[in-house]
Amino acid sequence: MNDPARIKQLYDVVQIGDGKFLNNVKNSLNGLRFGFGIPERQIKIAVALHGPANMLNYDDYVWEKYQIGEWLKVTDSATGKPAVKNLFYAGKISLNQAPAAKNPDNQDSIYQDTSMQALQSRGAQFLSCHTALEEQVRVLISRNKLSQSPEDIAKDMLAHTVPGTLVVASMVAAIALLQAEGHYTYITI
Repeated sequence: MNDPARIKQLYDVVQIGDGKFLNNVKNSLNGLRFGFGIPERQIKIAVALHGPANMLNYDDYVWEKYQIGEWLKVTDSATGKPAVKNLFYAGKISLNQAPAAKNPDNQDSIYQDTSMQALQSRGAQFLSCHTALEEQVRVLISRNKLSQSPEDIAKDMLAHTVPGTLVVASMVAAIALLQAEGHYTYITI
């Protein structure tokens, strides 16, 4: 919240929408850095995922065990079936690439990679809503006819957040604080 970055943006994302919002985050990072010359250390982007988009904060274990792709109608284009892994997290290119591939116009560069992992490596902070998780756990218990308690399932899922994810108690409250006290500009997708 108290990051001294010159430019601070907050993306409020509820729908997965094939992960298209990740391209917006990439465009912000690229536009600010290369179009306006703002150093990377002076850019901070927070991505507030709640509602169905909250499930992007969880790893392949959660996606497979709790049938997230089937539930949220996320299809793996490689199989044509409901996703059994988080299709949006893993980087599409090596984060330790050759200098030639660091050209922002090169489609194989880190600057064109819209994965959560690549965006995190560039400073984006993904936020997960604990309140949304609790609500989603109740739906999964009913939908998948699970016998575990909501607390046990939430604990299991929280143990499988993707690296670097920050879990907040309530996303709508966190958004208000980031805007009012953190001076983040607000973008909803």
